[in-house]
Amino acid sequence: MSTHFTNYEKDPNEVLDYKFDLANTTNGGSVDDYLASGETIASFTTVIEAGITEDSSSITDTNKSVTIWLSGGTALNDYTIEVRIVTSASRTVSRSIIINCRDR
Repeated sequence: MSTHFTNYEKDPNEVLDYKFDLANTTNGGSVDDYLASGETIASFTTVIEAGITEDSSSITDTNKSVTIWLSGGTALNDYTIEVRIVTSASRTVSRSIIINCRDR
């Protein structure tokens, strides 16, 4: 089984937000169309690789997404960001992205 991570490029001086959208109607049938009708995100935890800073994180978009704000990082390093979500139906899901830190 192959795992696909979405990669984002970020300058070390930028402070940017990254959204993990699990709504079942907004992603056009992609693998992230996870939540069933009426299901919401009940809670989440983040796992942030050392070297980049999580400034804040919250459940957003009427409890259908998690948004994380990140700052810092060291140029030429890549960082894995994981969100572990529990839904209102007690299902659990984990989603990860890669932040490629590069000077711009």
